[in-house]
Amino acid sequence: MSADAEPAPVSAKPPVTLREVAAVAGVSVATASKALNGQGRMTAETRERIRETARLLGFRPNSLAQSLLRKRSFTVGLLTNDTYGRFSLPLMAGVSDALVDKGVSVFLCNVEDDTRLGQLHVEAMLDKRVDGIIATGKRIDRHLPVDLSNLRVPVVYAFTQPDPGAVGLVSDDAGGARLAVEHFCRLGRRRIAHVSGPASFAVVHARAQAHRDVLEETGLPASEPLLGAWSEAWGHEAVARLFGKAGREGWPDAVFCGNDQIARGVIDALRERGIDVPRDVGVIGFDNWEIVAEATRPPLTSVDMNLAALGREAGLALLSLVGGQPAAPGIRKLPCRLVVRQSCGSPPE
Repeated sequence: MSADAEPAPVSAKPPVTLREVAAVAGVSVATASKALNGQGRMTAETRERIRETARLLGFRPNSLAQSLLRKRSFTVGLLTNDTYGRFSLPLMAGVSDALVDKGVSVFLCNVEDDTRLGQLHVEAMLDKRVDGIIATGKRIDRHLPVDLSNLRVPVVYAFTQPDPGAVGLVSDDAGGARLAVEHFCRLGRRRIAHVSGPASFAVVHARAQAHRDVLEETGLPASEPLLGAWSEAWGHEAVARLFGKAGREGWPDAVFCGNDQIARGVIDALRERGIDVPRDVGVIGFDNWEIVAEATRPPLTSVDMNLAALGREAGLALLSLVGGQPAAPGIRKLPCRLVVRQSCGSPPE
């Protein structure tokens, strides 16, 4: 072949057909189809022989034909307005983990806060014949900007406000806050302040109430929470308010923060004032955003909302609905867990 000659095109190998599988396995096409679809009456040995033959030949079922046969697309749509994926990505990982072994694929659509965009995504999902939709967001007390009621497919809500009568799953924020404050109490901390986010968030009030409840139950003084932004800058400002006036004997010896960004700001501001964390003041955050918590110095103890587990439960709940099994409507709260690192200190000797 000359240097100027073009290489011959590589032809794609034709896919293995069901007829070829049947011929090699020594059965009819109908029997092969039933064996691969888990249907029909035959011996376990015959069914296994057909499946092994299909595997060795590299046979891949026609997904469209299977979908038409079973009246399912084996796809699920995940809608979110969490632009940065802070909450939706770990939740999606949990959904995928629950569905992958069932042969179900998940595709994510970001509706931002745009009602028209949300409606377009929903219509596209319905056109693709999704088996169901999981709705998730960036806060649990707001609806997504799209109407998901009365669709022809089941809908499960996870980490967002559900429609009345729907199935919703959220993290137990109050329970997570109790874990943090109770941990401080076990460590011997006695003046536990609370710095959190905007008052417009329902979780802010749930966590603040849990903070008060634990302190009252243990006979410790409870102060009003300091509320501001979900930011490191607010953590700096809160430290100025908490540690700027009273003498050292009046300072908190622990600060429970509404999220990890606030906690990181608190720790940085305390260091700037020469206050040691955790020797003088322990700090616990919320969310367990690992990229923040593990990079904080010292590494940040934080409440993990178990979003992957929340996603798995949402995926399993949707599968049940798709399979025709009824599910109890209402909001179900899943427990959080405390991830202990160095920022909160050790128990007294």
